[in-house]
Amino acid sequence: MEPVIYSFATLLIHVEFIFGNLSNGFIVLSNFWDWVIKRKLSTIDKILLTLAISRITLIWEIYTWFTSVYGPSSFAIGMKLQILYFTWILSSHFSLWFATALSIFYLLRIANCSWKIFLYLKWRLKQVIVGMLLASLVFLPGILTQRTLEERPYRYGGNTSEDSMETDFARFTELILFNLTIFSVIPFSLASISFLLLIFSLWKHLRKMQLSSRGHGDPSTKAHTNALRIMVSFLLLYSIYFLSLLLSWIAQKHHSKLVDIIGIITGLMYPSAHSFILILGNSKLMQTSLWILSHLRCRLKGENILNPSGNQVTSCYIFCIANKSVS
Repeated sequence: MEPVIYSFATLLIHVEFIFGNLSNGFIVLSNFWDWVIKRKLSTIDKILLTLAISRITLIWEIYTWFTSVYGPSSFAIGMKLQILYFTWILSSHFSLWFATALSIFYLLRIANCSWKIFLYLKWRLKQVIVGMLLASLVFLPGILTQRTLEERPYRYGGNTSEDSMETDFARFTELILFNLTIFSVIPFSLASISFLLLIFSLWKHLRKMQLSSRGHGDPSTKAHTNALRIMVSFLLLYSIYFLSLLLSWIAQKHHSKLVDIIGIITGLMYPSAHSFILILGNSKLMQTSLWILSHLRCRLKGENILNPSGNQVTSCYIFCIANKSVS
């Protein structure tokens, strides 16, 4: 691989790594601070909190994979590779299921439907989310046990040649790709069904608005479009994440470093970009981020434009207090 291409790809991976940690870390800190003050969190805040934590772990796993393969240190083999597999599968599993829970939450909370089963689930929204997440734990023992069983034949082989390590990496990506393909069918299907039902609900709502000669700027329409934007980004970015694993597997089979790095870059887009979209789509998180940015801007102005009269510092301070009171 050309040094220029490798340097640019490495820079891009580090930017995605930092951006993903900042966006997910902001969700975690914002909800944790909310819990410290109010001593309680809403259902949507709990989902966002756990989703952000799982994605921070996933980002670190992908970054660890990159540094293990292309960093100055030696390959992660044996027990290190097995630990990396366990944590990667766990973080991917919970990231996918919590994102699916978020899609179902938006569907049951926003959609307008007169079906009895829908109304029953909507009335028991919290129980539906908790039950679904508990049911998802059934799949974990099978995933983790499979890796332990497949590890035994070559675990103590003692062959640490480059070909053997590349074979381990190819088998590693193959196992992750296979397991994510099999065990993501149910949650991805649930998220897709939620997306289609929400589109149907939005279509019915817009049709009703047209018949009543009302505009499209009502709160229900805005809630539908915001939820659809988040669902579309999740389905698209998760498909890209799945594609990145496929690229990594192909790269290990054909010894292509360029394809492998492209797979890592596309893989980091899923846990990083979707969390940023969640911040933009959540009014509380958006207001908090705007207040922090305005506060930082005020602090910078106060330090840079400080003068004996202090007029600009005072006006900046008033501006920050006004923003805080509005939020």
